[in-house]
Amino acid sequence: MKEILIILICYLIGSIPVSLIVVKIFSGVDIRTIGSGNVGATNVLRALGIKGAIIALSGDLLKGVLAAWLGLLVGGPLVAAACAVIVVIGHCFPIFSGFKGGKGVATSSGAVLFLMPKIMLALLVIFIVIIILSRYVSLASITVAILLPILVLLFDGFNAYIVMSLIMTVIVVFQHRENIIRLRQGNESKIGQRA
Repeated sequence: MKEILIILICYLIGSIPVSLIVVKIFSGVDIRTIGSGNVGATNVLRALGIKGAIIALSGDLLKGVLAAWLGLLVGGPLVAAACAVIVVIGHCFPIFSGFKGGKGVATSSGAVLFLMPKIMLALLVIFIVIIILSRYVSLASITVAILLPILVLLFDGFNAYIVMSLIMTVIVVFQHRENIIRLRQGNESKIGQRA
């Protein structure tokens, strides 16, 4: 029973629209009406600049860390994996903002950072390299999402986190479906472009 309760709590944690709140506080604007319309840190960067983006990114990362920690505390790796998936679902489909949320990258990263720091470090290096070479955050995000379950399998073998990572991959890639179309068409926004 306590496991079900903590999973529900993690969904609510994921549903907290950090970027929406940050942009509203600093500019009085609804972030869904500017830039890409997405409630993620990349759109906050376009709207507010680096400081606002860091605050939004930190909040989304902390949601993932908190959910993974709570799951591990309450029920071990299986519950931690479930909580990590649920917090990402909450972030992408939040009850507090009409089930229209972010793309799940930062919140997934927070959970992976807490549960598998070495894998997160490897993914972060790959993420940074792709951004430096392409300046596409979406391309970097999609790539590391696809690599996540591969690295979990290579470094940790088949464990509770492999299913978690596969589900995270599906969610993140699905949330980036419009970005994939724009990347293929050559009109995806690059990092540094203002809203």
